[in-house]
Amino acid sequence: MSTLLQPREEIHEACREGRYAKVEELLLANPKLATRRDSDERLPLHWAIVHNHPSIVQLLSEQASFDVDAADGSGWTPLHLACSIKDGEALAATLLHRGADANAQTAAGTTPLHFCVSKQNLPLVRLLLEKKASARTRDKRGQLPIHRAAAVGSSPLVALLLDSRSPVNVQDVDGCTPLHHAIAEGHGDAAVTLLKRGAESDIKNKAGRLAIEEAPDKNVGMYILNAAREEGIDVAMPEGFKA
Repeated sequence: MSTLLQPREEIHEACREGRYAKVEELLLANPKLATRRDSDERLPLHWAIVHNHPSIVQLLSEQASFDVDAADGSGWTPLHLACSIKDGEALAATLLHRGADANAQTAAGTTPLHFCVSKQNLPLVRLLLEKKASARTRDKRGQLPIHRAAAVGSSPLVALLLDSRSPVNVQDVDGCTPLHHAIAEGHGDAAVTLLKRGAESDIKNKAGRLAIEEAPDKNVGMYILNAAREEGIDVAMPEGFKA
């Protein structure tokens, strides 16, 4: 036997399901429902964004209580959520236009820029940078957005972040540089882009490994070595290694 939803649960459910008329009805009856939180400390607004319902987001944003930077229990703001979903560009643009903090951090230290870099959303990355998002903010893993750009193998994002003052040789909590991440994930082109932009191949991570040692197989390693040589770049290799 199903249990009837309480008012606070009902508006969250309506936002998840995209039922605009129901959300409107509930808010007309009690505008304070827009500020009610569920067990995840999420507002109705958070769920409307997660499920990409722009008309409901607009309705909620018209409430007197609207807080563009309201965070959930994990410190995720509406902008974090918009940057983490597929096709969230329009929602993110709306939130930024309303003054959302482009440098807000979750409980894990993650910024909106970290999320949209992971999604390889180049237009949204550009928009965030235009809104003064910093490419120099670390999460609690010690990673900058460029670590993620390298890990997903996006040379355009790597270049854009470097142009936006991201350091190239920064190490995360494991001592890994963006170059380590690019090579470990088998992204030869991103690795060469990093090398051309000043990545130091002789930095060892906390396991004592050079970036080239993280190559998943010989073919990836040889591709990087050969491409680097064509650019006149010497790649540091472990002692006794012969290409």
